[in-house]
Amino acid sequence: MPVQFSNKLMNRACARLQAQEEGMQIHGHAFKLGFENDLYVQNSLINMYGKCGEIQHACAVFEQMNEKSVASWSAVIAAHSSLGMWYECLMIFGKMCSEGCWRPEESILVTLLTACTHLGALDLGKCTHGSLLRNISEHNVIVQTSLIDMYVKCGCLQKGLSLFRKMAKKNHMSYTVMISGLAMHGHGEEALRICSEMLEEGLEPDDVLYVSVLSACSHGGLVDEGFRCFDRMKSEHGIQPTVQHYCCMVDLMGKAGMLDEALEFIQSMPINPNDVVWRSLLSACRVHCNLEIGEIAANHLSQLYSQNPGDYVMLSNMYAQAQRWDEVAKIRVEIARKGLNQVPGFSLVEVGRRIHKFVSQDTSHPQCESIYEMIHQMEWQLKFEGYAPYTSQVLLDVDEEEKRERLKGHSQKLAIAYALIHTSHGSPIRIARNLRMCNDCHTYTKLISIIYEREITVRDRNRFHHFKDGTCSCRDYW
Repeated sequence: MPVQFSNKLMNRACARLQAQEEGMQIHGHAFKLGFENDLYVQNSLINMYGKCGEIQHACAVFEQMNEKSVASWSAVIAAHSSLGMWYECLMIFGKMCSEGCWRPEESILVTLLTACTHLGALDLGKCTHGSLLRNISEHNVIVQTSLIDMYVKCGCLQKGLSLFRKMAKKNHMSYTVMISGLAMHGHGEEALRICSEMLEEGLEPDDVLYVSVLSACSHGGLVDEGFRCFDRMKSEHGIQPTVQHYCCMVDLMGKAGMLDEALEFIQSMPINPNDVVWRSLLSACRVHCNLEIGEIAANHLSQLYSQNPGDYVMLSNMYAQAQRWDEVAKIRVEIARKGLNQVPGFSLVEVGRRIHKFVSQDTSHPQCESIYEMIHQMEWQLKFEGYAPYTSQVLLDVDEEEKRERLKGHSQKLAIAYALIHTSHGSPIRIARNLRMCNDCHTYTKLISIIYEREITVRDRNRFHHFKDGTCSCRDYW
């Protein structure tokens, strides 16, 4: 076997086993034998480093290549996608297109669809869909399902449903993606109808699909139906509930304010509840201001040695709402002692096929001055609609004026202001954010949709909110 092909096979083996040290040894071996410029070896190295999580090494190999192939671009894009570096995937693809020498293959375009899905980048997703239509003659089930996933998770539920209905052949994944999408948009009853259609087609549901079904019941407020689905999963389909199914049930009861029932349900579980189950209960206690059960959930998380800073922040916020500032201080000391860093909340908005990111109180944007001027105009208009800031949402021991100023700078409001400045009157605004939307931003956005006559779609950590004419699709249940 030629040495370069031997190197390529060994790199593939190291990539699959994520054997980074051995892979680097093979890299050195290839260099010594003079194959550092061999295209096949270089592509294998990029793939190997990417799957081992060594993105800097993968990029270094890619940048040093004298000659690149479409497989080279595919490998470096895949390396970034494996680490969830979705924005970088889009940037690399843009560079590939600007060089104009390669026709994108199917795997690259599917990765781009995934990137657009995570970033909520609908316009870029539509462009990728166009590239698929131009470059790929027939779309297989994987590609079609990826398209559906992109549209529903970028806020275009009807487009996703249309593509789903046109599919000649559907599999479990197609149904799961569609039901999950309907769940995120709060269309629980439609999700259950799709599930019934799948059963009529003769496809047996699996445990993954039932996670989506129970999630749909949770987001739609279908408590009784959720319990029926949970029982049917066990009795009719012989599926033993996993911790994910139990977590969905806790979320279902938590959203409905059934906190005592949720706690009793957890305590009766035949398997040990994990941190996600207790965190779901803690989050529900935070929403419904139940400090007593919240402390129980937090205590169990502590016993599980949770290192998630969000757990501490949620409990701290509950103490702050109760104005127990000594307890707030203790938790903040504990967070600092353990060296935990909370991921800051941020909002993404797509304007002109570019993704703009804002964090709370952001002053880093080049157009910061005009954004805050727009915020000032929005606040002035909101006064005439009777808007009063939810200063109770600012969980700091500061005066009311300082609380109002802090509310002005929430990342979602900055993203809306930027979109209002840079998009035409009447055009929709789409925002994706990494945390649950606060009550103040929810009310604020409902009123902005009236004042500026805009449809505003916000995807938060849990679901979609479609704001139009002063109302939200969640019906204030989220």
